[in-house]
Amino acid sequence: MQLGTTIAAIATAIVPEQGSIGIVRLSGPEAVAIAQQIFRGGRDRAWSSHRILYGHVVDPASATLVDEVLLLVMLAPRSYTKEDVIEFHCHGGLIPVQQVLQLCLAQGAKLAQPGEFTLRAVLNGRLDVIQAESVADLVGAKSPQTAQMALAGLQGKLAQPIRAIRSACLDMLAEIEARLDFADDLPPLGETALQTQLAHLLQQLGEILSTANRGELLRTGLKIAIVGRPNVGKSSLLNAWSRTDRAIVTNLPGTTRDVVESSLVVGGIPIQVLDTAGMRDTEDQVEKIGVERSRQAASHADLVLLVIDAQTGWTQADQVIYEPLKSRPLLLVVNKIDLATPDLTAILEQFPCHVKTAAAQGTGITELEQAILEQVHQGQVTAANLDIAINQRQAATLTQAWQSLNQVQQAIAEQLPLDFWTIDLRAAITALGQVTGEELTESMLERIFSQFCIGK
Repeated sequence: MQLGTTIAAIATAIVPEQGSIGIVRLSGPEAVAIAQQIFRGGRDRAWSSHRILYGHVVDPASATLVDEVLLLVMLAPRSYTKEDVIEFHCHGGLIPVQQVLQLCLAQGAKLAQPGEFTLRAVLNGRLDVIQAESVADLVGAKSPQTAQMALAGLQGKLAQPIRAIRSACLDMLAEIEARLDFADDLPPLGETALQTQLAHLLQQLGEILSTANRGELLRTGLKIAIVGRPNVGKSSLLNAWSRTDRAIVTNLPGTTRDVVESSLVVGGIPIQVLDTAGMRDTEDQVEKIGVERSRQAASHADLVLLVIDAQTGWTQADQVIYEPLKSRPLLLVVNKIDLATPDLTAILEQFPCHVKTAAAQGTGITELEQAILEQVHQGQVTAANLDIAINQRQAATLTQAWQSLNQVQQAIAEQLPLDFWTIDLRAAITALGQVTGEELTESMLERIFSQFCIGK
């Protein structure tokens, strides 16, 4: 990537015939000059920073009117990238924004690569790497809690403690290296104080690392499969849970022929719920395909809800469905509990993790959600209470830092020479810098920004 170039891209999602506004963004030293070549209507007004101009985009080669737009001017350094940035706010849809983008490219702009606007913000010091990753998390947020977590990262709440740990490590390294260079002029190092400080830093890193799993849960969510034999109320359960008529409900076995999906948020966790076809032996070829897809959905789900009918209790057909699933995370749902006739004591004792519902009446849904959260968190604080959380890249790098600091502590305890202390301390400092961006590498940047959309 060359910072001296001017880049352009469509910065909004393009939905045919549905978007009301579409934005084309320019960033770079020629952004204003390119915009002036194709924009008509603002020449009688100053193109000063943070001004909105009304006018039209015109093809300079043919004088053809392309679109009626609002043009936003954001001059360096007061912009997202700390470069000159121009935004054309066009009519939405496919054609207007595509035509405006093509005119920008024809005037000399280069098509932006995925995440290149945010990458420029990082390279120009506008954002650190953690903030850049938070931008991606905010764009892809699947729940309000995920969005709040991303905003916390964008505001620096995650970078600040990591920088503080790195600063403490740098001070410690300076103290040790001073003893290596000026051993005769300085008092001996206080090993006990160093070990106490290291223990404190390791504790802080451990607390940050503990957010990784729950943070990943908030970002990616859960996939839950509802399985069971025909007519136990799987589709009714999905409809009551999602408060929609997403799935067709009849008294005829085999009504659900394919996997029906619905997206929910439970306790701040995004959940993809899969209502599967009733599992049974059948000669119907279409239903056979649906049953096979049900088995596949159950095998790939993070949690399986095995639904049984309280009217008939546990049957041999339920046992057949349960056998291949018993090693997976599973919650028993006893549906139609309002119509229960057999004694369910034995089966409920066999499944400590169970919930009773009457899906047709919409009862038991709150209890179902609570049971799911208990399964997920296993008594820990719910993920919805997280303020900050690290992602997988950050977790892997911080783990390296934690291991290096632990090795420093061991070197002190084993009375190894000071040189051994500095090797691992430098490794920890490098790893911490890679998290926040003080230690940038091309491969790291490529890995991070390849996941961004074009235009961000």
